[in-house]
Amino acid sequence: MIRMLSERMSQNEEGQGLAEYALILALIAIVAIVALLFLGGQISTILSDVGNSV
Repeated sequence: MIRMLSERMSQNEEGQGLAEYALILALIAIVAIVALLFLGGQISTILSDVGNSV
């Protein structure tokens, strides 16, 4: 019985860790999207300038 409970507890911790990684990944994706929305025009201009100079 103790073995079964300890196995269930370890499985729950792994699930929580996976959920935390998913939340961190989602937060990073949101930050990247917001950064691209605000800086997209500037990045496009810089890349065009670099392409034209080559």
